[in-house]
Amino acid sequence: MENKIKDYLDYLASVRQISPRSISAYGRDLANFEKHCDKLGVAPEDAEMEQVRAFIGVLTSEGIASVSVNRTLSSIRGFYRWLIRFAYREDDPSSLLKNLRTPKTLPAFLWEKEMAQFSLLPEKSGILWPERDKALILAMYSGGLRISETASLKIKDMEKDLSCARIIGKGNRERRVFFSDEVKEAIQAYLPLRKERIKAEHPTDCLFISLKGAPISVPGVRWIISKYAERSGLGKNIRPHSLRHSFATHLVNSGCDVRIVQELLGHASISTTQRYTHVDIERLRKVYNKAHPHGGERK
Repeated sequence: MENKIKDYLDYLASVRQISPRSISAYGRDLANFEKHCDKLGVAPEDAEMEQVRAFIGVLTSEGIASVSVNRTLSSIRGFYRWLIRFAYREDDPSSLLKNLRTPKTLPAFLWEKEMAQFSLLPEKSGILWPERDKALILAMYSGGLRISETASLKIKDMEKDLSCARIIGKGNRERRVFFSDEVKEAIQAYLPLRKERIKAEHPTDCLFISLKGAPISVPGVRWIISKYAERSGLGKNIRPHSLRHSFATHLVNSGCDVRIVQELLGHASISTTQRYTHVDIERLRKVYNKAHPHGGERK
């Protein structure tokens, strides 16, 4: 990488305190952009709008998803804003480029009965670490936790009665999440087994750990959910974020105010939360089509 890109990534890590995972993603995007610029014989920090546009065109022609192309363009914009802020250049060649249109898709989620069925899989299937996995699945769903928040959840951040926890989410936004009695019971059953696996020479306060006693990783959480998804038989593409989607969808469908859901999820913008109202509308549409004389399924 050119020094300017490396300096920018260092700035994100040290000054902005962006998560390592996000910095890695920005780094990959900018590394690809740098390769494109090398072929054109120009440094990334000196590129002009047509050269940036050409790079976006290459990504599109390669069949890269529009969501991924837009994320790459966002990484490039951030890089040029940093260059301007620290007087490395005066203009932003990406400022007039528009994001690609992305298809509006409903988030994957589980209905209440499906979620109850999924949460029972650890004790029924007997794979991996059933006590930990049941507590993890229920905590993610009951608290509406992101995968990174689940991996970094610490015992010290939880109330003594395990009823709630303090979470630092995206953008260092702090919020409180709440756990049901079912979650508390699952965690209480898991904690003694967790204690047995913690090594004295490498203690950790992370709630969820691996079988070797180390803090669980984000890929580790993803792998655990994937294993139970394979055994669920629900016919859905279940991922860690599906549990968070299910949490929000169930709240909205139960009549919870969307701004309260926003607070519980830790969303910075209400527009991000409002997509869950679309899920409810789609459910109503299906009920209408099935039950009403004018519904499409009754014709």
